[in-house]
Amino acid sequence: MSTTRRTDEGHGRLGSTLSGVAVALGCVLFLGGFVWGALVYQPYTVPTGSMTPTIGAGDRVLAQRIDGDDVRRGDVIVFRQQTWGDLPMVKRVVGVGGDKVACCTGGKLTVNGKQIDEPYLPKGGGASATGIKETAVPEGRLFLLGDERSGSMDSSVHLQDADGGTVPRSAVKGRVDAVAWPLDGMLDRTTAFDDLPGGTSDPGPLRLQLAAVVAGAVLILGGAAYGPIAKRARRRAGQTGNAGGGRSSGTTEAAGVG
Repeated sequence: MSTTRRTDEGHGRLGSTLSGVAVALGCVLFLGGFVWGALVYQPYTVPTGSMTPTIGAGDRVLAQRIDGDDVRRGDVIVFRQQTWGDLPMVKRVVGVGGDKVACCTGGKLTVNGKQIDEPYLPKGGGASATGIKETAVPEGRLFLLGDERSGSMDSSVHLQDADGGTVPRSAVKGRVDAVAWPLDGMLDRTTAFDDLPGGTSDPGPLRLQLAAVVAGAVLILGGAAYGPIAKRARRRAGQTGNAGGGRSSGTTEAAGVG
């Protein structure tokens, strides 16, 4: 009887220790994921529908804080250009320094003479509402368009500016990785510019951060639930043992009477 009790107590102590470790590790992952995300990402609210259907007006996006030099064609970026307005704006990069951007040839945007298939445009929407004369993008600058070309105040509208509608890389505040609200999830990475030199950018660490938060929550809940579950199991085991002892005593007394 004493050996069984000591074994149960040993198992209980081990379970409690593992439960504590799980909760501690879960807290590290859960809080660490949030802190990591807060350091890497900045939330923004998109004020207009110029990026529909990719991003709608009023959507809340998460933009990875990156240097403007890390921006590639196809990226959806948050930037602030004083001559365009005082608020942060969200547009897609279609040209970088050294590119020649024009529209439209065969109804499509061209970059360095190559026609670009743009699957992110609205169905039935054109690559440009008014056309874009061939524009050379100066080094260190970006040519930006909204996905909703018919109503976007983008580089095509600012072609008469001194810089031909381009913005400096230093104006970039972040690269959009996901739509946080409504819960549309990660932004699809376009392959439209894969054949052009310079390549496309890789997604940020948002998926890994979310995985850390979810794993941490599971460990915390699992570790916290161990105590009540183990206590209930021991109580049931004790009740079963007591019931068995009572039946044995009754059988002995009956045999003695007979």
